[in-house]
Amino acid sequence: MPKAKMNDMLKRRMTATQQASELQTSDEAYQQIFREKVPATTARLCELPLDKLVSFFTADIGFRPYPRAKLEAFSEQLQEDGLFVRIIARPISTDKYEILSGHNRVAAAKLAGWTTIPAEVVEADDARAIVIATSTNLIQRQGLSTIERGKAYKALLDAKNRQGYRSDMENGTSGDSRQKYSARALVAEFFGVTEYEIRKAVKLTQLIPELSDILENTPKQLNLACADLIADYDTESQKAFIEICSIEGYQINKAAMQHITRKCPPPTADRQAVFAAWREARAAAEKRLTAPPRKISFDRKQFAPYLEKFSSDREIEKLFLEFLRERAG
Repeated sequence: MPKAKMNDMLKRRMTATQQASELQTSDEAYQQIFREKVPATTARLCELPLDKLVSFFTADIGFRPYPRAKLEAFSEQLQEDGLFVRIIARPISTDKYEILSGHNRVAAAKLAGWTTIPAEVVEADDARAIVIATSTNLIQRQGLSTIERGKAYKALLDAKNRQGYRSDMENGTSGDSRQKYSARALVAEFFGVTEYEIRKAVKLTQLIPELSDILENTPKQLNLACADLIADYDTESQKAFIEICSIEGYQINKAAMQHITRKCPPPTADRQAVFAAWREARAAAEKRLTAPPRKISFDRKQFAPYLEKFSSDREIEKLFLEFLRERAG
């Protein structure tokens, strides 16, 4: 077989495998999370006009498109090799389709001057559409931020909880008692993460856009631990932290945030009170840095039975430091 022909055959096989894997993974996620089989429908393979496609709008799944440079490189690859994996879309009207998987493929195709794109059209309700859109991102895309993952998890959890509510209405039962597993446990089990990770990621989606941008783009000015504490405040109260987290060369630390939350307990806080508490925390930190070293003394008689094994104060000091590191972290 000629080499060119063999390469084409291998590409076709790889495409078929990737396409099957994308849909299969989504259907497995649906069945495990929703505890029901995917509706038996036949997908339709076709070429869809690019101007008939709309971005996924059913839920905020945290999708962020490729940056321009990466998109241009992808577009060049499409022109050279073609599209390996069809996009997945669902019909939303007689001539419009919602993209479930393949937003970057569509954007790259437009950049390459294409007018149509190979697609797999599936009939899907909102729950299945959300699963397809989120599972392909969570599993296939590398380097997703915590907030991107949080939005994807939240979309899945909301869809699952709506399903539970609908079933309760139909069956006249209580959702909490009827469902054996919580939605969060089901999502965590499928994606191989802990419920704690999901809870923390979803919580960060409560940050206002300005703070989300700082967390994702300049994490040196706002770390995850502090962002987690800020997310406990309501939208208006969070605005007070924008200026604090935007000071060049300054990063708010957990000790400062804990002081602020003690002085200004969430969910509501006055802007001036937040700034006053923050200034107090900074002043205390600076005082600690300039203060002379604290001398520690203790009654050697009480410790005598335990200290006989040590020949010098240096050994005792080393033991004491190891103890403090273990207990205080």
